[in-house]
Formats: sequence, structure tokens, C-alpha cells
Amino acid sequence: MGSAAPAASEERVHQASSVAREAVQHAKKQVGKPYRYGAEGPRAFDCSGLVQYAYKKAGKSISRTTYTQFDQGRSVSRSNLRPGDLVFFYSGPSHVGMYIGNGRMIHAPSSGKTIQTAKMAGYYNRQLVGARRVA
Repeated sequence: MGSAAPAASEERVHQASSVAREAVQHAKKQVGKPYRYGAEGPRAFDCSGLVQYAYKKAGKSISRTTYTQFDQGRSVSRSNLRPGDLVFFYSGPSHVGMYIGNGRMIHAPSSGKTIQTAKMAGYYNRQLVGARRVA
């Protein structure tokens, strides 16, 4: 019986909040829509506009730009990411995505591309500068 309690605590640590889970679902519904610089949805998005939109639809207000989003919530290590956490890339940082679980994120990559899911291994793992839990 004693060993069951730590496992339950560990499981709770890795479960996303209901707001974060809902934000992930809203972000996933945007896959395939175009990237457009400065766009906040619902027809097109830039990277920070996508995560702001998804959280707003889930009932949580977050700031608009990647730079200011990087100051919200609390810092999370790569090994403790859970769905809904914001993941930041490049210096500045200048790009944000939303972790969706299983080593993947959803993001609005750049002009000429669409909202998509991507593996965080390889290229994106090397470019990661931090992660924040906002819900």
C-alpha cells in the first residue's frame, strides 16, 4: 500500500490542468490554417496568436507576444512538460508552440506554412530555450 501513494502523486504531477487540456484541443482544431504574421485567428495565426487564441477559448487570458508570454506562468523543465505548456525557441525568444504530449507540439511555423504538429526531438529540441506552464 505504501508504494501506491508516490505513484499516484507522480501521476498527478504529469497530468495537464483542465484549462490546459482544453487549450490543446482548441489549438489542434487550427491545424491546416495558414500562418500570417500578426494574425490572431480564427482564419490565420502567427505563433503567439495561436497559443493566445487557444487559451482564450479555454477561458484563460495570456499576453499577445512570444516575448511577453515567456514571462508568464512558471518555468518548466523539458523533462516535466505536460500538454498545454508553452515551449519557446531561439533567442529572444522569437517562436512559441504548445506542447501536446508524446514529444510533440503544435505551432504556427512561418510564412507560407500552415499550423501543424511537429516532433520536438532533433531540430526543435536543440533550439528550445525554455518552457512555461500558464495553466
